[in-house]
Amino acid sequence: MIETPQLIFNLWSVEWLILFATLALLGLVGAWLGWRYQRAFEAERAAAAKSPVDQEHWHALSPDDALARLDSHEQGLAGTAADERLERHGPNRLPEPKTRGPLLRFLTQFNDILIYVLLAAGAVTALLQHWLDAGVILGVVLINAAIGFVQEGKAEDALKAIRQMLSPHAMVWRDGRLVTLEAESLVPGDLVQLQSGDKVPADLRLIRSKGLRVEEAALTGESVPVEKTVAPLDVDTPLADRVCMAYSGTLVTQGQGVGLVVGTGADTEIGRISALVAGVEQLTTPLLRQMAQLGRWVTAAILVVASATFAFGVWIRDYTAAEMFLASVGLAVAAIPEGLPAIMTITLAIGVRRMAGRNAIIRRLPAVETLGTVAVICSDKTGTLTRNLMTVTGLATSGRDFTLSGSGYDPHGLILLDGQPQASEDDPALGELLRASLLCNDAALEQSEGAWRIHGDPMEGALLVAAVKGGLELDATRRDWPRTDLIPFESEHKFMATLHHSHAGESLIVLKGAPEAVLGMCATQRTTTGTEPLQGAVWLERMEALAAAGQRVLAVASKPATARQSELNFSDLGADLTLLGLIGLMDPPRDEAIAAVRTCSEAGIRVKMITGDHAATAKAIAGQIGLANPDVVLTGAELDRLDDDQLRARVVEVDVYARVTPEHKLRLVQRLQETGRIVAMTGDGVNDAPALKRADVGVAMGINGTEAAKEASEMVLADDNFASIANAVEEGRTVYDNLRKAILFILPTNGGQALVVLGAILFGFHQFPLTPVQILWVNMVTAVTLALALAFEPPEPGLMRRPPRSPSEPVLTGLFLWRIAYVSVILMAGTFGLFLWEMDRGVSIEHARTVAVNTLVMGEIFYLFNSRYMTAPVLNRAGLFGNRYVLMAVVLLIVLQLAFTYLPPMQALFGTAAVGFEVWWRVILLGVVVLLAVELEKWVIRRVRRV
Repeated sequence: MIETPQLIFNLWSVEWLILFATLALLGLVGAWLGWRYQRAFEAERAAAAKSPVDQEHWHALSPDDALARLDSHEQGLAGTAADERLERHGPNRLPEPKTRGPLLRFLTQFNDILIYVLLAAGAVTALLQHWLDAGVILGVVLINAAIGFVQEGKAEDALKAIRQMLSPHAMVWRDGRLVTLEAESLVPGDLVQLQSGDKVPADLRLIRSKGLRVEEAALTGESVPVEKTVAPLDVDTPLADRVCMAYSGTLVTQGQGVGLVVGTGADTEIGRISALVAGVEQLTTPLLRQMAQLGRWVTAAILVVASATFAFGVWIRDYTAAEMFLASVGLAVAAIPEGLPAIMTITLAIGVRRMAGRNAIIRRLPAVETLGTVAVICSDKTGTLTRNLMTVTGLATSGRDFTLSGSGYDPHGLILLDGQPQASEDDPALGELLRASLLCNDAALEQSEGAWRIHGDPMEGALLVAAVKGGLELDATRRDWPRTDLIPFESEHKFMATLHHSHAGESLIVLKGAPEAVLGMCATQRTTTGTEPLQGAVWLERMEALAAAGQRVLAVASKPATARQSELNFSDLGADLTLLGLIGLMDPPRDEAIAAVRTCSEAGIRVKMITGDHAATAKAIAGQIGLANPDVVLTGAELDRLDDDQLRARVVEVDVYARVTPEHKLRLVQRLQETGRIVAMTGDGVNDAPALKRADVGVAMGINGTEAAKEASEMVLADDNFASIANAVEEGRTVYDNLRKAILFILPTNGGQALVVLGAILFGFHQFPLTPVQILWVNMVTAVTLALALAFEPPEPGLMRRPPRSPSEPVLTGLFLWRIAYVSVILMAGTFGLFLWEMDRGVSIEHARTVAVNTLVMGEIFYLFNSRYMTAPVLNRAGLFGNRYVLMAVVLLIVLQLAFTYLPPMQALFGTAAVGFEVWWRVILLGVVVLLAVELEKWVIRRVRRV
């Protein structure tokens, strides 16, 4: 019996006053937290709206004017001046996002309506001087908060580790000397030396450039490297066309240059766009929406039932107000699934660990489950669906078309003609084409630590790989034909030309470039036996065929030079070159991406490719990877002509988008979401960040991704591979299944406990089968053992052949509600039955309650096996022994229950007593009855569904 305490106040009105005052205090705490959130949100939005970049038009200034504006010169800054500027401008790094302090992070763990009810119950119980009950309730709440606090802290630590993965260096002129410094040490006015392979460390106004080309895809989305100059431009020149600027985070692919630092850290273009991302609305996840809805429904139901029970006990059964309040607290404690937040957090954390093992790093816990609801994946092409390694896939000489095996920069592969291997010595025209592409080339191929790497332009590197596949020795060929002079590639003439002299006295001019430019300079074509007049129309058709297959096409030509010629001028080229052939290159699709797209299709997930590349290339890759509708391509220009309603109608069916801008990507994601679909978006550049943040699951690239992209995303791919997204979707579906299983386990057990308390009140018992502290014990030990074991459930068969779950689907379906009621009644009947059995035998109330608690726990142990499958039978080897964590949890819980029953300290704390051996047989028999009853119910459901 719960004894009536000596109250400080004996008046009913005072008790109610205390209760309402406590609830009001908790409401104020919640309001304060909401206010803090709102202030932080508004501050972030205000910061985002204000661009940190000083809008100086550096591209419109001449190099001399830019140097003068920053009080710098061509010998670089003095060390003392650089130190002073570093103090003034701060380090050259993006500012870390503002995070909540430890105290606020801990307090927000209580921001849950179920926790509010528990806190209210605990506070009033303490005012009624039931210190043990109040202490246990508070302990449960604190444990849950601690779990969430620690897990959130781990997530932030993981993010910091990702941010620190790259620490670039820069070659800088200081005090007239070229030194290597950490990029963080750069300041406005520094002169930075750039060369092929460097990542641009800050925003630079170029003051010298020699054949400099920069890959700016991270900023502009343009996949082709941009040729750089130093001449000033109009003030209104768009960012992507500012060829006299080099921006932080972009990559030098060719040539050399010197740039004046004009922006560092947050004052760079990347920093500005990163800050603007904060203005994009980020959507909450389906899981959080559903759990919030579940919390509201459970809380409302508990408060209604507890209030009705209080009134019934006081007015009908003549309990005192204090007795009924404590009884109502017991009812609320029994019904509230206080272990559910912890189980949800741990289940998500387990999913995070599993995904990390499959190269998917989760930055926000709820994103784990959101992946399970994804219906559309909008994927970048380069590096995600493809290898981001240019490969020569075809060679065309006069009358012959060759294909090449192998991919990437690994030179192991063959040149094939009609399926038969060909070497350069077998076909003179093929040999000259490969030799010319090797000589007119600035790249280098090397093997390091077992991997083949390219230094220089990726397309030129691919030509070297093709030459090796044809049997040429790179170093030997270059020694035999040393270069004397060159005309570097420029966007104005669209070709590169080199002059070579062999040791035998031969001289040769070699030229490669855009086919339309090279063909106009040729008069003849190379054949297997000699030369013949150029057949221009035939070559144009072959060019179009290669381009239609998604290949980038280069033309290669040559001509003899005079023996003593040492310089190469445009006048030396003329219009009498001999065309050697065409070279087709492409970034081939990943084999694992093809398999992953097929897996996604079987799972009902539509994959859409969004790229800045040309439509023909996008269409070809889409067909190779197996997209559902690869033949229809929408370009950025066509998107601009569609209003939102028209685009919403087309975006569902069109799977390929080419030549798009960041605004197009954001618009596509929004239109897809408006159709009710959960959208995942991949990206690596700052220009992708707005769409990444808007998507339900933003997926950034871990290797080539920018910090802004990672900050805007929920997941980072450690291998930049689309297949990792498909793996993550599978893990997300598994996590959601396991969460449902945990809910299906926890709620019926809570319902059974609540029905025990409710039944005791309805029948007028003054000695309740369970006390509040015993109920909390059962809730916590079963949550941290049995319910937690369900978080380790393996994926169910056919998981990736289901259609995506609807985000509007409630957690508590009709089947769930029925199962909760059915199992609750069974557990209540068994617990009540054995309690009454023991009381009829004349044992003490402590003994009878101990039997009731163990009966309830044993029923939950057997019901755990039922919960492993929603409707499938578990009376088989896989169902009973397929999850070793379930067996470990059962053994651990039995040990805890023996301690609960027989250890004197536990008996004193929880009011238990030792029971005889014969009692355990009845308790175990009741558990078996639960198992068989639920399996019978599953069998009936399966039969009904088949009918």
